[in-house]
Amino acid sequence: MTEHTPRREARSRHARHATGVARGAHAASGPAYEASSAKRGTHAENQSGSIREFLVWCGVPILIVLFMRLFLFGFYVIPSGSMLDTIEINDRVITTKLAPDIIKLQRGDIVVFKDPSHWLQSESSLGSNDLIKRLIGLPGDTVACAGAGQPVTVNGVAIDESSYVKPGVQPSDFPFSVTVTENHIFVLGDNRANSADSRYHQDDGSNGLVPINDVLGVAIVRNWPLNRIGKLDAHHEVFANVPNPS
Repeated sequence: MTEHTPRREARSRHARHATGVARGAHAASGPAYEASSAKRGTHAENQSGSIREFLVWCGVPILIVLFMRLFLFGFYVIPSGSMLDTIEINDRVITTKLAPDIIKLQRGDIVVFKDPSHWLQSESSLGSNDLIKRLIGLPGDTVACAGAGQPVTVNGVAIDESSYVKPGVQPSDFPFSVTVTENHIFVLGDNRANSADSRYHQDDGSNGLVPINDVLGVAIVRNWPLNRIGKLDAHHEVFANVPNPS
């Protein structure tokens, strides 16, 4: 009996050692595997989060620009010299689309409008069938001029247009008198010597007037070229003494 006791004890110690090693190996491998899985999961989540952030940072600004372009602002390149020297050929201008629906039109505003009645046959357009001129007469106004050397009058009051009419150019080389009908406006180019405006279309069926519904916006800023970036002045003060139509 005593001879076999040391052997049994040795075998018992060996068995306990083997069991401890197995348990230790399991304990060591378990947390390591779980940690590796957790790292892979975190990496995948980080990638997904980065994609979402990228889409947000890129997508939201694009949506904002599209919204502004569709509903708030218009962008145009000016192809003709009809608005010299206020706007030069190839200038780029930005309009507000809030006019005329939300912002009321005023005398002096520089308006972009659809071709009302084949005006483009005698003048370059802004791309499709759009034109740009200065608003001189509102519904009910009577806009007139006695001819070369005489000022334009609105409701009988002469206006001083020297702040925007091209230097050396007459307010009008020929006489005209037009009463603006309801829901229309009367427009003139700042370069009166080279502008096929309301004066030249009095036989077009609308007496040279532009339907307000055809107004696409009011030009507010020149954004190109860089040395001419700035606000486009409507010169509302020119019309300060014009009375309301009778």
